[in-house]
Amino acid sequence: MTETAIKKSGHAEFVLLVLALVLFTFFWASTAYAGADTTFNTALTKFTDFLEGSGGKIITVLSLAGGIVGLASGRFSLGQVAIPVGVGVGAGTGIPIVTSTVTATI
Repeated sequence: MTETAIKKSGHAEFVLLVLALVLFTFFWASTAYAGADTTFNTALTKFTDFLEGSGGKIITVLSLAGGIVGLASGRFSLGQVAIPVGVGVGAGTGIPIVTSTVTATI
């Protein structure tokens, strides 16, 4: 058997395996409804509250401290000022935006 024939044979077997898996999934899968499951609502609420409250403030302060240390070391960059501002805006307003988008989509 030549090397080309072996490669073609392996490719055909792979295609058949993928086709079999797709058909199996199609026939045996049950219907799933997005948004009906509330398993992780408690964790999501606690994590969101943490980031919108004291956690977001801590992350912003740590980012600002990193920017100040960078400025004190003598290497000035606009990113050292812009990144803490972006982190603060993201922690303050980004989380509600993402949460509402995910809730609306799901």
